[in-house]
Amino acid sequence: MNNEIINENEINNLYNNIKELVEQSRNKVYKTVNTEMINLHWNIGKIIVEKQEGHVRAKYGDLLIEGISKKLTEYFGKGFSKRNLERMRKFYMYYPIATSIMTQLSWTHYLELIKIKEKNKRDFYMNECIESGWTVEELQRQRNSLLYERLALSADKEKILELSIKGNKLQQPKDIIKDPFVLEFLDIKENTDYLESDLEKNLLEHLKEFLLELGKGFAFIGNQVRITIDTEHFYPDLVFYNRILKCFVIIDLKIGKVTHQDIGQMQMYVNYYDREIKQDNENKTIGILLSTNKNETVVKYTLPEDNKTIFSSEYKLTIPSEKEFINVIENEKKNIELV
Repeated sequence: MNNEIINENEINNLYNNIKELVEQSRNKVYKTVNTEMINLHWNIGKIIVEKQEGHVRAKYGDLLIEGISKKLTEYFGKGFSKRNLERMRKFYMYYPIATSIMTQLSWTHYLELIKIKEKNKRDFYMNECIESGWTVEELQRQRNSLLYERLALSADKEKILELSIKGNKLQQPKDIIKDPFVLEFLDIKENTDYLESDLEKNLLEHLKEFLLELGKGFAFIGNQVRITIDTEHFYPDLVFYNRILKCFVIIDLKIGKVTHQDIGQMQMYVNYYDREIKQDNENKTIGILLSTNKNETVVKYTLPEDNKTIFSSEYKLTIPSEKEFINVIENEKKNIELV
């Protein structure tokens, strides 16, 4: 009779080892299949484009794709509809030079990317998907929230070009600022009465989505993190750390117009963190006043001219339409001209 007892830890260790092997194998299979799929679709698109060259009439291209689709579907089944072949053609036209970088994204990513006509914008989203590891759903959300336009709004020509080539590189505090921030994922409707505490609570409940909106490198430290100066206590709404910029980021939430008192309080928070919290090898703390009215003129005259760490930005509870965003851009231009 075998009286040997199996230790539960042995089973767990064996299970974890096998589980890791299975997951590694599946990831390798997925990467191989994805690489082959991307290469196949690119090459099919290439063949179609090259066949169409020299034929001016659009009808020729339509008839060509329609005929190919019919025969391929008869032989292979699904996956070669006219619409899919047109996507492959577009894929090749938008990415005529095949690179190893292309296979870092899925075909589903490219189905979203080829919807973007402007090359600089398309390249920006591709780079961000690769660098930030966006899912297709996250890519869709960032596109719909006009992330590229919001980042480009405050950028010069060189910065806009850099966005398309490298994505959004965080090199200085203003690189994390979006105007507006878009918080459409919150359970708050426009033009309804809500408190700053309601806004904070909702952001905490949707922290994953808020971190995506904030951008690269953010880690959540806490909310209402107490600051004690002499015998007085103060409570910044949200505190984050950005590992790329190597600094703390304090966010205070405001409903309505930012006042000089709000700015003064944020200045105190930033000074406290710089003098009492941050390490010598870390950079200066960034403060963001996030409100429904950033009151730029008051901010300008309250803060010193060389201010580089405190910002006022607005938030929207719905994704602005392109028309609304164009109006924002025009208003920004007018404000700049008045300064």
